[in-house]
Amino acid sequence: MAKSTGKVAVSPAKASPPKANGSKSANAGKNLAHLKDDMIAFLTAEDIDKLVHKLAKQVDADYAGKDIVFICPLKGSCIFLSDLIRKIERPLQVDFVQLGAVEKGGAIRMLKDISVNIAGKHVIVIEEIIDTGRTLNFLKQRLLASSPASLKILTLLDKPARRELALKPDYVGQTIEDRYVVGYGMDSEEVGRNYAAIYYFRQ
Repeated sequence: MAKSTGKVAVSPAKASPPKANGSKSANAGKNLAHLKDDMIAFLTAEDIDKLVHKLAKQVDADYAGKDIVFICPLKGSCIFLSDLIRKIERPLQVDFVQLGAVEKGGAIRMLKDISVNIAGKHVIVIEEIIDTGRTLNFLKQRLLASSPASLKILTLLDKPARRELALKPDYVGQTIEDRYVVGYGMDSEEVGRNYAAIYYFRQ
């Protein structure tokens, strides 16, 4: 892994990944095997594909003649990333990171750091959804410490109503209301990541 110009403090406490999509378990007491029965379709697979295609075209246009390093936070962004990069027609690299909160709403720590040298390179962080922005802001500061040529944030869904920090993504597929969504990499207690469409819970 490339040496950075700054060191991110890592707490020795045991961490658990923060929920990326809401402050509460949205399906407590529900039968997880039939999670979609309690949900309403929000974006179809076709809707998602159109958003991904739009974002890929924007990246291709903005990074003409440049190599890109995509940084994908585990786990939720993996499906989105795989679809996005197959629509981008220029040289690129991919690396993965994993972050977690020591406790709910607590300090963020790095569980898996980058393994490629991003110094002097054009970096794009890929998110499936942004809500509070706390974890993403931590990652942004960590990556900036490694002196990239540029650093931008690309997200499929943006939920600004939950933002706790003044953090604005550079590329947004769609802005959504404050709803707990599941599918296309997003989960409820690790269920629903494999859904081809995106759903939200009935009110």
